Order: sequence, then structure tokens, then C-alpha cells
Amino acid sequence: MNKAIEFLKHSDVLYFATIGLDGKPKVRPFQFMFEENDKLYFCTSPNKDVYRELQLQPFVELCSSGSELSWLRMSARVVFTNETAIKARILDVSPLVKSIYNTPDNPNLIAFYLKDITAIINNLNGVPAEIFRF
Repeated sequence: MNKAIEFLKHSDVLYFATIGLDGKPKVRPFQFMFEENDKLYFCTSPNKDVYRELQLQPFVELCSSGSELSWLRMSARVVFTNETAIKARILDVSPLVKSIYNTPDNPNLIAFYLKDITAIINNLNGVPAEIFRF
């Protein structure tokens, strides 16, 4: 599990897949915020399609590439949280998010974490895949 989290921490951008409002897959760049108590935190806004998509279908996959032809693929269920402390920490770790939302009580800042995670680190150089569940 720690290896999967470290992989995410070193990923500037990951690609986040949802089921769109039209029933078709949607993939977009996303930024990992932080890990706490085996929960991987992200954020969005209620004004975005991704928020509405996750309200209807909370299951996602994400993918990020690493060094030496490696990648991480993760599937999980999204759980929204309105904890002010979590949103404050998001603002602390991401200057970009802070520049958009300013304060943790901004109603346009929505935090969420991943639950029931299966993560696979794989590569193209013949090293066996590593699977993590948390």
C-alpha cells in the first residue's frame, strides 16, 4: 500500500476516469492531494461535471505513469466529505487549489477520498505487477 501511495505522491498529474452523464467514459487530469489514515484525498467543485458524475456513479479508475516504463492503475469508490480540517489541509498542500477557493469554508470546494481501493503497479520491462488493496 505504501508503495502505491508513494507512486501517487511523485505523480504531478494523474488521469481520473468516471462514467459521464451521457453514460460514456470520461477521463481528465487530476491532482492527488494527500493520504491520511489510508484515505487518498482529492477535491473538485459542485460546478464541474465530474462532481455530478460521481454523485450518480461513485466508482472511478485512475492512472499515472512513473519512471522506467511503470504505471499505477487504481480503482475505487468515491466518498465525499465536508470536513473543514480536510479542506484546510487541501489548501495547505496545493497552492493552485488555494488560489481558486481561498478558504476551506468555500462552498465550491468539495473534498473526497477513495475507499475500497485496488491498486496495481505495473511496467513494460518484465517485472511482475504488484497489487495492493486498502
